[in-house]
Amino acid sequence: MKKLLPVIIIVGLILIAGGCSVSQYNGMVSAEENVKEKWSQVENVYQRRMDLIPNLVNTVKGYASHEKETLEAVIKARASATQVTSGAVQNVLNDPQAFQKFQAAQGAIGSALSKLMVVVERYPDLKANQNFLSLQSQLEGTENRITVERRRFNESVKDYNLTVRRFPGKLFASLFGFEVKELFQAEVGANQAPKVEF
Repeated sequence: MKKLLPVIIIVGLILIAGGCSVSQYNGMVSAEENVKEKWSQVENVYQRRMDLIPNLVNTVKGYASHEKETLEAVIKARASATQVTSGAVQNVLNDPQAFQKFQAAQGAIGSALSKLMVVVERYPDLKANQNFLSLQSQLEGTENRITVERRRFNESVKDYNLTVRRFPGKLFASLFGFEVKELFQAEVGANQAPKVEF
């Protein structure tokens, strides 16, 4: 019996270590899958915005055809964002540069749409058009959804990052290849109040 005691202790320690490893790994996989699911929702609402843009541009085009530069800026920003988002989810989530390109492309669309809305203010007939009002309402709702989904994504990334950075998770994260993920950040200049000139 005395000869078996060290073997039993060693086997027990191996089982405990194996159980901890499986538990940590499964926890990280669950956290990473949650991040992917939240990212999918972010892409979903951005896609909704992308789908609304052609209808909005066409509606405005009929009323403000000489605002060609603004309309082209919106179309160009949409095309650029489409190219950036054509990458796989995994690439954007695991590559900080790809993530920042995605965020910059979406910021460019937001900026172009803001300029378009300023142009719309010059056309009272357009502002009264039911089709335009409907599209504008849908776009506003979509922008609110984007904000909500980005917040949810950031929350899930925070939870994931805590899992892979805390001890003992950090040991298992490096062993199994789990890396810290990027959060959405405020756009450059978002902390500055815009200048309004009449």
